[in-house]
Amino acid sequence: MIPVSPPPEPVNFDAQARQPGNKWLANHPEAKRPKDYWSSFKGDLANGFNHLCGYSAMYEPIGTVDHYLSFDNYPHFAYEWSNYRYAAQWINSSKRTVDEQILDPFQVGDDWFEILLPSLQLVVTDKVPPSERERAEFTLQRLHLQDDERVIRQRQQWYQLYLDGDLTLTGLEKKAPLLARAVRKQQKSNKAENK
Repeated sequence: MIPVSPPPEPVNFDAQARQPGNKWLANHPEAKRPKDYWSSFKGDLANGFNHLCGYSAMYEPIGTVDHYLSFDNYPHFAYEWSNYRYAAQWINSSKRTVDEQILDPFQVGDDWFEILLPSLQLVVTDKVPPSERERAEFTLQRLHLQDDERVIRQRQQWYQLYLDGDLTLTGLEKKAPLLARAVRKQQKSNKAENK
């Protein structure tokens, strides 16, 4: 995970999603799932996240709208732009209803996580405040971000593109910023050793 700034609410979101959504919710108080009024704004959300999954911090071409606070626990936030995060579908499905137990991409600090080379595992760093460390560890486990085959395979693909020269370090920064940071750290370490 990397810090993400909340994207601005689209100008027509209130009229096309919040108002009809809240009206629908008032008429269906026992609904198990909210009616989808948000999908037409997925592109705006993806743009706000630079097309990076808010949790894996990697390029996500077909992501989904994650309700950070779940409908099960917070139905009144179902149609609030501030509650949406851009995420890979499988990661969003892993999250389910644990809500505040997961770190919010909008509240993650810089350098809280790093990728280790060559294993490509994601780990919590000592930059995480002690008060957030348990949540950070839980987030890695619950969302399968540390070393799950699906996420490692993605990291391997981006890393291999870089190693093969098909992707510059600047390009890697745009598609997998934590991996680019790991490469820079490794380069810096190699330079120090060669002095």
